[in-house]
Amino acid sequence: MNYEDLMQQEGYIFLDKIMEPGTNSLRVSINRAVLSSKSEDVNFAEHTLYNVYPIEIDKTLPVLNIEFDSYVSYSVSDESFHFVNQEDEFTGHAVRLFTKSSYLDFISNGTIAQEIYSYKELFHYQIVCLDHIIDIVSFDKPSIIEE
Repeated sequence: MNYEDLMQQEGYIFLDKIMEPGTNSLRVSINRAVLSSKSEDVNFAEHTLYNVYPIEIDKTLPVLNIEFDSYVSYSVSDESFHFVNQEDEFTGHAVRLFTKSSYLDFISNGTIAQEIYSYKELFHYQIVCLDHIIDIVSFDKPSIIEE
């Protein structure tokens, strides 16, 4: 599987862990998720939602490790506070590749990465998990390793 294949998959994902296995390298481990087959009732103060189907990790599928040999920047945001810029352009679903983004502009203007590597193109990758949004800017394409 490659990143482009992963971009085509629809559905929910959870962040399992994020780590730097080596100097300035990045590994984002994700779990794919499904709707539970069993419903439950959820209470909120004086209100009850009936027959809610929770989203759960699909333990029948392997963990996916999205690995970058290097990166310029990455950030992790709480999905509740993430701002969607209507001018940004991307392809993909929960796993995305941007062709235009305010985050890519921010990194391009705030670092000397393109001055050092003017012959390389910067890419903005985004992984939209339940609870977390991970943005990565890198010159490298990631590899996908199933665990």
